[in-house]
Amino acid sequence: MNIEAVPRVLILETSSRTAHVALALGDELRGVRRLEETRRHARELTPALAALLAEQSWRPRDVQAVIVSRGPGSYTGLRVGIMSAKTFAYATGCVLLAVDTFAAVARQTPASVARVDVVADAQQDKVYVQSFLRSTEGWQPSSALAIRRVADWLAAREASAWVTGPGLHKWAARLPAEVPIVEASLWEPQPASLLGIGLARYRAGQRDDLWTLEPLYLRPSSAEEQWRGRSS
Repeated sequence: MNIEAVPRVLILETSSRTAHVALALGDELRGVRRLEETRRHARELTPALAALLAEQSWRPRDVQAVIVSRGPGSYTGLRVGIMSAKTFAYATGCVLLAVDTFAAVARQTPASVARVDVVADAQQDKVYVQSFLRSTEGWQPSSALAIRRVADWLAAREASAWVTGPGLHKWAARLPAEVPIVEASLWEPQPASLLGIGLARYRAGQRDDLWTLEPLYLRPSSAEEQWRGRSS
């Protein structure tokens, strides 16, 4: 397989309240557009990408890979990001690579931290949570992604583990004082983190199937749960 050593890469991060569209040349970010929470990701993403491509004088078919965050996160945001990534990969023939959102967030944890729990709000006093350990090969998951009641997670968590992730926008002020928390600027997944993980997969020859790739939800959305409740 012919793998470009310094590929042109598109990065889509739409799992959180603030979305990002970015371009990179190998390990170097060349441009980033931030889409605010008040904007609709689907409507704003395409013109943001067009502007970035124009700045780099790249055509869509010059891009060798598209890296997309697959969740957990915003149901609507993830659908928009993954569908946009699939459409771009199909239209240009580039490689499609999905990155677990929590793995990207863990990657942003300061070097002094050896263990971290990544959390996102799951509503109804629950969180998505996954634990990670730092190794010689970088951050590795030490537990499966799960939905847990906040009280249950706090009771069972490793005392030495720091906490990070978008769920802290809601839960940071409610956590016990002894729980160490990563600084707020690192809670949300950033394009550079997705790029690092995605490039490693690209250079290892890994690929995702644009026909079968789905967001990582763990459970239906609130609207879907309500609909099922009405239908039962």
